[in-house]
Amino acid sequence: MKTIHTLKKVSLATFLTFVLSFSSVFAQNDTMYIMKSGAIVGQYNVNTEVDSVIFYKPTIEETTSGTFIDSRDGNEYNWVQIGDQVWMAENLKYLPSVVGPGIGSQTGPYYYVYGYNGIDVNAAKATTNYTTYGVLYNYTAACNSCPAGWHLPSDAEWTELTDYLGGTSVAGGKLKETGTTHWASPNTGATNETGFTALPGGYRIDNGSFGDIGYYGFWWSATGSNAADAWFRYMDYSNSSVSRSNYYKEVGFSVRCVRD
Repeated sequence: MKTIHTLKKVSLATFLTFVLSFSSVFAQNDTMYIMKSGAIVGQYNVNTEVDSVIFYKPTIEETTSGTFIDSRDGNEYNWVQIGDQVWMAENLKYLPSVVGPGIGSQTGPYYYVYGYNGIDVNAAKATTNYTTYGVLYNYTAACNSCPAGWHLPSDAEWTELTDYLGGTSVAGGKLKETGTTHWASPNTGATNETGFTALPGGYRIDNGSFGDIGYYGFWWSATGSNAADAWFRYMDYSNSSVSRSNYYKEVGFSVRCVRD
């Protein structure tokens, strides 16, 4: 009876032992050569370029979440893939300087930490609001604060996100953190099934005050609506929607970066 042996996966050492048992030519200079029609079509160093040889197509699981470190300040961020986009799964915390809510500008970059009224970056970073909700940025600061390889999402990129999640009326529930640790009750519709973990970081308004932490989260887009205003998105505790609006570039909102 004829015996058929099926070779599926072998270690590199086993494979080379098999090859070398026929001829030492196959592994000259620790190099494995791939041949087709008598010609070399590929070559690999067996010590540094390969660790196994397989004779079937492997199934490789796609990574849809992870972490990265912002080299500017050492902050580590979670990220999550949603559809074809990769988003930061927490608010940006980049804080090169800080001012109190009474100072603002339509054009110059300003950075705020909710509830902090001062100019000491280290003191602002020591607050619970910084740790939990990150930084509030005016529009100019927001456009220039994402780390290398990431960017402030455009209005169209925000729309792509909400469209993928079934539309603006339900997307907020899929993006919001669950429970009432940070969101006010009832935190309607929150499932966080995307892992986006949207938080209600509030805002710095143009009259020089903070407001709505725990109730609303606001996030800039990179798209201006006119010379003075830009588009943003917001979510709130009482419904499951993501709303779109525009407002003065002077105000302070949170930032979520999207991967280039």
